[in-house]
Amino acid sequence: MTKRGVEELLIESEFVRKLVRAEKTGVPLRVKLGLDPTAPDLHLGHTVVLNKMRQLQDLGHTVIFLIGDFTSMIGDPSGRNITRPPLTREQIEDNARTYFTQASLVLDAAKTEIRYNSEWSDPLGARGMIELSAKYTVARILEREDFTKRFKAGTPISVHELLYPLMQGYDSVALRSDLELGGTDQKFNLLVGRELQKDYQQEPQCILTMPLLEGLDGVEKMSKSKGNTIGITEPANTMFAKVMSISDVMMWRYYELLSFSSLAQIAGLKAAVVGGRNPRDVKVALAQEIVTRFHSRQAAEDALADFVNRSKGGIPDEMAEVTLEGAPMGIGQLLKQANLCPSSSDALRMVEQGGVRIDGAVVGDKGLRVPAGLFVIQVGKRKFARVRLT
Repeated sequence: MTKRGVEELLIESEFVRKLVRAEKTGVPLRVKLGLDPTAPDLHLGHTVVLNKMRQLQDLGHTVIFLIGDFTSMIGDPSGRNITRPPLTREQIEDNARTYFTQASLVLDAAKTEIRYNSEWSDPLGARGMIELSAKYTVARILEREDFTKRFKAGTPISVHELLYPLMQGYDSVALRSDLELGGTDQKFNLLVGRELQKDYQQEPQCILTMPLLEGLDGVEKMSKSKGNTIGITEPANTMFAKVMSISDVMMWRYYELLSFSSLAQIAGLKAAVVGGRNPRDVKVALAQEIVTRFHSRQAAEDALADFVNRSKGGIPDEMAEVTLEGAPMGIGQLLKQANLCPSSSDALRMVEQGGVRIDGAVVGDKGLRVPAGLFVIQVGKRKFARVRLT
């Protein structure tokens, strides 16, 4: 069970020894997962590794959910070709408030140790940072693929970015971690933790990496900054519709990384689709499983009914309600202010494409000025809002 869906387990022989020792001594392993609160919401991509943490937790190991409130101020450069804009302390604190609450939808909160890496990073001070930096060389830091690419391309690398792997690695020292989990893009940072533990005369942690889940576009990894996420606290109807929007090919990736169905059951579903079963039915089952997990079985049934209704041209039972002032208002500005389009130009483009409806009627005039009133406005297939314009 521990290795299902795992990309790499390093070093497996060491991990086996740790497990045997834990069983003999009755002292559970300390399993660490760190997440930087760079956005206020967790999404299904985060749950790939959280689900693995829960499995280890159910096996009796000590799970440490580490909120990187200190490292967030640096910004993880993993996979980036530009410097990440640093967050303010206020932004980090706002995001961190919701992280553990959301993670508890997957983890057993009563058995989870929650920590913040500012506990030991802030007290380091300038002297401690210099001493820590002396334990690693620039050459080794530049072995990171993203740093190497940026260096060769002449793209700026800020000095504070070079500190990120060291600070993440120092978290493992402070927590005396036995096993650290992360996505495949975190492998370098996790290995730094192993090396630093040796420098501090600790037994080095093992590393377990999980695949990165692609977002709704089926290409880029699921990321809030890319706008391709399914949030674990999103409304049930929205969550269901988003799962149904993934491609039939990507559906299997979601099954393998998110579903609690056995590998044999998933193989059986694949065989059934090859044999002629409609892949839509299989995707419905996945959407219902995910909605049930984060909401309820009844919510999943209601979401399915809502999805079917909308696919027949109906409107959803639940939608955002917005009150705006300034009637009459141009259609582009109205859609922007109602958060149905990111900009007026995008809104007018949707009008040109016939993707905007007011009370079910297609809007064909980009120059339309909407009078005062209460309207149900639809943009594309999934965006709805009940707008009161005064």
